[in-house]
Amino acid sequence: MKIFVRLLTASMLLALAAAPARAQDAYPNRPVKIMIAFPVGGLLDTVSRIVGEKLSGLLGQQFIIEARPGAGGTLATSAVAKADPDGYTLMMINDNHALNPSVFKSVPYDSVKDFAPIGFVGYTPLILAANPNVAAKDVKELVALAKTKPDAVTYASVGVGSAPHLASEMLGAAVGAKMLHVPYRGGAPAVNDLIAGHVNTLFVSPVVGLSHIQAGKLKALAIAATQRLEVLPDVPTMAEAGYPIEASYWFGLVAPAGTPLMRMVSASDPSL
Repeated sequence: MKIFVRLLTASMLLALAAAPARAQDAYPNRPVKIMIAFPVGGLLDTVSRIVGEKLSGLLGQQFIIEARPGAGGTLATSAVAKADPDGYTLMMINDNHALNPSVFKSVPYDSVKDFAPIGFVGYTPLILAANPNVAAKDVKELVALAKTKPDAVTYASVGVGSAPHLASEMLGAAVGAKMLHVPYRGGAPAVNDLIAGHVNTLFVSPVVGLSHIQAGKLKALAIAATQRLEVLPDVPTMAEAGYPIEASYWFGLVAPAGTPLMRMVSASDPSL
């Protein structure tokens, strides 16, 4: 796991100011909810559970992951923005949190003012993966195929405006090829349909896609980063393939605005 997601703050400790009437209560004295905006089984869920388990061990209380997918991530985000700022409702955000205000005409919250940042959690580069039956062994052949048959090559994403969506659009724009976008509500259903052959390609995280690549259920065409991955040394970067595109997921932990964060201690955890 540490190879893919550099969890810089997996050992986060939250010390919240207690109200005078409850100054005797130590935080947390009941389970804490970490909300995510995408379905279970995807990368955001995986990262959240790792962080939640670490926090549970450190603070002696349950950190429960609650998935509330829908509306491109705005459903869960809106709920957290309106939650009581008492430290018992947190949210693991990703790149969609920053992108959604530019993608949608309006969102029912302010991405900056309605949230109290706790810490940066980590990031992971994306892999351009394809179904094994796609008639392209590398990116150049995929591009040639897309140019020959516009919209015949399909690509999945975890939603409109997500990192996989934008990365695929960047590739199409760079080469002048038109591919058909098929959005999903999360990484797990997108990967499942990619394996089944219902879509041709997807920019997928190593955490979710590596086991399928190693099992031959998917083929990796390129890494959307400046360096190759240690676990996939033979897979070139997008730049090496001739298309210098970088794309990644990032993660951060936030609370509703007004949550009285007094102190946050963070440290890298080499065990991840």
